[in-house]
Amino acid sequence: MSMIGQKAPAWTAQAYVNGEEKTISSKDYEGKWHVIYWYPLDFTFVCPTEIRGFEAMLGDFREDGIEVIGASTDSFFSHKAWFADRETFSKAITHPVVADTNHEFSSAFGVLKSDAGVAYRATIIVDDQGVIRSTSVNDLAVGRSPKEVLRTVQAFQSGGLCAADWEKGEAHVG
Repeated sequence: MSMIGQKAPAWTAQAYVNGEEKTISSKDYEGKWHVIYWYPLDFTFVCPTEIRGFEAMLGDFREDGIEVIGASTDSFFSHKAWFADRETFSKAITHPVVADTNHEFSSAFGVLKSDAGVAYRATIIVDDQGVIRSTSVNDLAVGRSPKEVLRTVQAFQSGGLCAADWEKGEAHVG
């Protein structure tokens, strides 16, 4: 069942935030567009490419008033150890990354691969009214494009009909 058009579930979770363990919740994002992206596991090969990609584009997301939240079913301590690895992450990870060890966060959004105890590679876009506008879920092997996620949010924010490959500043169709 699709969550498109529904209010995003309320949630509270522990997260890695700039090297610290903090509690964050859906209340922190009320009135803000936000993207939540899940990846399967720390210390893997595809996942850091996505995390680095979202981190590199944080300024672009924030320029449009969009918050970015990462998530996996790993612990805060796993996140902290992995993000400290300068061979994998040459720059600090500054956006929050949820440590969903109890699987409540992933389950609430329907992205838990329960037989493996990990989240699928999922992306959910929530608007400033708390409504889910987009969901995308991949199997574990294929990463996603942070650039396309940003373009999609910008298209929703534009308020018009946006053709394929529409980019911010272009005219709407129709």
